Amino acid sequence: MSNFPFHRLQTDLAALIARTPAGQRLLSEPELAKELGVSRATLREAMRSFETQGLIRRRQGSGTFVVGKSPALDSGLEVLESLETMAKRLGFEVSVTKLNVEMVLADEDLAAALNVPVGTRLTRVQRVVNTDSRPVAYLVDILPENSMHVEDLPANFHGSVLDFLQARGDSLASSRANVSAIGATAEVAKALEIQRGDVLLHFYSQLFDGEGKVVDYSLSYFIPGYFHFHIVRRVGS
Repeated sequence: MSNFPFHRLQTDLAALIARTPAGQRLLSEPELAKELGVSRATLREAMRSFETQGLIRRRQGSGTFVVGKSPALDSGLEVLESLETMAKRLGFEVSVTKLNVEMVLADEDLAAALNVPVGTRLTRVQRVVNTDSRPVAYLVDILPENSMHVEDLPANFHGSVLDFLQARGDSLASSRANVSAIGATAEVAKALEIQRGDVLLHFYSQLFDGEGKVVDYSLSYFIPGYFHFHIVRRVGS
């Protein structure tokens, strides 16, 4: 029974969002909290679940907006493929913005992830993937410079490092991915136009060549409401 007021708040918010036209801004947090009779902290916590569903979008300094519900990108994870390839296969239109390609030096964490000495020159590719003009994913690939140099990427690069490596004919054998739910850091929140601490689906992966060498270390951040990932497994004996 102790959660009843919170559940009622979520019901009230769901009704408010449902009757608000897509694109329209909701009342400010102080005004909405006062109208619903709750604290701003409680309101903010209740609104997180609607944001992860893709029903609302909070923009720093602008307010909270209702967005039309978009179909989620639903895919299995048994076969490694780029987000762009996955979207094309499923009939989704995506675009890439905020592309940044630069040389960085390996710190201890990156050196360990890529199995290279500290100070090794690396190529880092950062970008945001959008659907329906909304940022839905923030992707970062980091590769040893001898695997991919900043100048290797063509002028018409569309954002997929995996597709670029495959098209170039690189020998790619396997990938190991770790999946978790995390709160958005300030950097990721800014890129995705969400609030710091909002829950994201996070993958960090290593891509191996045929000799077992790590050729790419990637960090991927997804807004949950826009992605449904699943794994099909056979039953063990």
